[in-house]
Amino acid sequence: MADPVGPVARAAAQRLAAANDLDLATDVEAALHARETTTRPDQYVDPISLGALIVSVASLAWTVYSDLRKQTPTPHRDVITRHVRIRLDQAETPQTPLNPADRDRYIDITIEEMLNAAQDHDSGQD
Repeated sequence: MADPVGPVARAAAQRLAAANDLDLATDVEAALHARETTTRPDQYVDPISLGALIVSVASLAWTVYSDLRKQTPTPHRDVITRHVRIRLDQAETPQTPLNPADRDRYIDITIEEMLNAAQDHDSGQD
């Protein structure tokens, strides 16, 4: 599958923006652009950018998913989520302006979108 981070991040931003009346699409596009030009794509570009968080989670979730698929054909969502949260907590990234519950919701929705993209790819709907 080609790099799904862009479509996954855009889908997650669309869902999160609708629920929070935010313009995350612009933040996500900026973070995606920065991701293409930076040597450390898993780092937040802007400490207060929610778009950068979404792109970071999408990228990390895809990496975790790809790694886990080497062990099992369909990694469970909870396992992917746990790996992503642990890696985010261990990474030297700035704290987001979100409270923990909102941060978890952003992570959950982004992982859900990544799994939707992977399922679409596996069923030939790319």
